[in-house]
Amino acid sequence: MLKKQNKVLPISLSVAILILGILAIFLYYNYWEDDVLATEDGMIEIVENEEDHEKKDLQTIIHEAEKNVVYIEAVNSSSTSEGSGFLFNDKGDIVTNAHVVKNATDIYVKTSDGTSTYPGALIDLNEKKDVAVIRVPQLKNQGTMEIDPNFEPNIGDEIIAVGSPHGFQGSFTDGIISAKNRNFSINNSEYENLYQVSASISQGNSGGPLIHKDTGLIIGINAAASKEGNFGFTIPISQVYDLIQMWSDVADDEELSFEVDPNSYQSVNPDSLIEDAEYIVRYYYDTLNVRDYFAAYSLLGSNEQIKRSYQEFRDLSVKSIDIELPDDNFEIDEPEGEQVKVNVFPDHHIRKDDDTLEIHHYKTTFEVGYENDQLKILSLERELLSKTEQKIEKDEEDAEKNEEENDSEGE
Repeated sequence: MLKKQNKVLPISLSVAILILGILAIFLYYNYWEDDVLATEDGMIEIVENEEDHEKKDLQTIIHEAEKNVVYIEAVNSSSTSEGSGFLFNDKGDIVTNAHVVKNATDIYVKTSDGTSTYPGALIDLNEKKDVAVIRVPQLKNQGTMEIDPNFEPNIGDEIIAVGSPHGFQGSFTDGIISAKNRNFSINNSEYENLYQVSASISQGNSGGPLIHKDTGLIIGINAAASKEGNFGFTIPISQVYDLIQMWSDVADDEELSFEVDPNSYQSVNPDSLIEDAEYIVRYYYDTLNVRDYFAAYSLLGSNEQIKRSYQEFRDLSVKSIDIELPDDNFEIDEPEGEQVKVNVFPDHHIRKDDDTLEIHHYKTTFEVGYENDQLKILSLERELLSKTEQKIEKDEEDAEKNEEENDSEGE
């Protein structure tokens, strides 16, 4: 009996210890889980902050960039420097490269639609960092693209470089971030920790924004390019954000000089505009005759492209198997500002049946001018004057059939 009691006591103690151990583990686990959940809450909050930037479609990004990227001409007594810039805030402040404006006596800023040019005042610049800020009061409250100085893109992220290469404003090239932390020196600038991008960058892109393709964020300022122009280097916006923000905060309009020499800038030469307008209209008809409808459509301004889609334009144009443009049927009015009216009288040959061509005699009026600093056909109106018929000769018919077959094979 005593031996049995001696056995019960150790067993009871073991069971009690086991229960206490289980209870301790249970309490520790609950405490540890609460602590981990608190840490996870913090992690979740950080991840959510990183994902605050919703993905944007390409057309939205391009539309925003077209509104906010400007063309800059910096003029002095001996030279003119061209570049790009982008609106930084609602004060009308524009970020660009220091090397674009550093020697300028007069600075001109052309808006994205190409219709307005304003004088700009230099707020400040830093040659070593190659960054500058200029102010244009007329561009206040025009809206800006989003900048997050804490956003850090990764190698391989897709990007878009925006600028005015060779004066063609509102040009877009895309690529990826192919490397980071690139260092080199040019003249008085010491570039450190730059992004190397595969997007094509050339003269006139300097100062334009580098845009992250997924988020639409401005992540850098385009600064330099290879001699071949097939890759470029961009200053990360995080490196200069505090500096440009400080310059903007302390700038006082009353202390800035917006006066420029009115003779130092001429937006459009009227004689050159007349020659260019005739050229673009003739080129438009040339592209239609070789059935390059996409090239013809690209010559149209945005309002004309809104009126009809590419497919509608092509369906309308493809009916003409040939368009004759007599040299003496060209009427060009005197330019009004940066636009000029051109009247032409083309003959559109349209097949009526196997044996007959119907020739439509039109009067077509073109409005030619600059849009985004590029010459465009801003509008065109056709008036049908008369129709005549012409019998198709056998040789001519065979040639037309061969041409149509070749065209079908090309499509």
